[in-house]
Amino acid sequence: MKKPITLAVLGDPIAHSKSPSIHQAFANQWGQAVDYQAIHCPPDALPATLDRLYEHGFQGANLTVPLKEQALTLCDQLTPAAQMAQATNTLIRTPTGWLGTNTDGQGLVNDLNDRHVVLKNKRVLLLGAGGAAAGVCGPILDAGVASLTILNRTEARAQALCDRLNDPRISVRSFEDEPKPSDPPAFDLIIQATSAGHAGEIMTPPGTWMDEHTVAYDLNYGPAHAIFSKWAKAQGLMVFDGLGMLVWQAALSFEHWTGFRPDVGPVLAALRENDL
Repeated sequence: MKKPITLAVLGDPIAHSKSPSIHQAFANQWGQAVDYQAIHCPPDALPATLDRLYEHGFQGANLTVPLKEQALTLCDQLTPAAQMAQATNTLIRTPTGWLGTNTDGQGLVNDLNDRHVVLKNKRVLLLGAGGAAAGVCGPILDAGVASLTILNRTEARAQALCDRLNDPRISVRSFEDEPKPSDPPAFDLIIQATSAGHAGEIMTPPGTWMDEHTVAYDLNYGPAHAIFSKWAKAQGLMVFDGLGMLVWQAALSFEHWTGFRPDVGPVLAALRENDL
């Protein structure tokens, strides 16, 4: 019998992670054994933990909160996706160390494609300017949006992200911005990329920035998505949660490690039916 590929997800906390069951489902599709472990790893333990995984022959690892930015300095190499995001959620074993990449943004774009939400030539509003927001900006821009506007409670942080990405399509808006006659029409897509939902809070744009055609997407899923979903539906918007993004980013990681692209559909359906 072929020896299982050994993988892990690291985070703090980690007990809630759906990644082991998702990757086991991918392994079943692939038809080869995978040993995917959830490992509790506080930030100060990350360097030693990654060294130990490498020494024990692990082929790769996923990183979740709060390790994605810290891991950048522990990688021998970074892909353009990780460099643009300034965060890595996927580590790939190389002969000399870890290669860091980021599949979050492409996972989002793939899920939007599955939901028939068009990005090309559309106006997108991104709520938040933290690590999650930074992780999705590159693939959103690569998908050919007309504009990407960042709204954040701390405007300076949004401006710093805008400056780092250095794309003429990106701009920063303020909560205090008053609509002007020359303003373009409502945003086509609003992406909620803050963690406020975990605390039962919400950051929302002014009502004049949307209309009945605006679509809302929350990177959160489960209970953390509830408050944004309630707000979006009250505005009459079609709203999606981030569970599809979760599965897609995992599938892209799995493909990096194995060369096999899993079928996301049945895995996502099983999660929604609480069968996974």
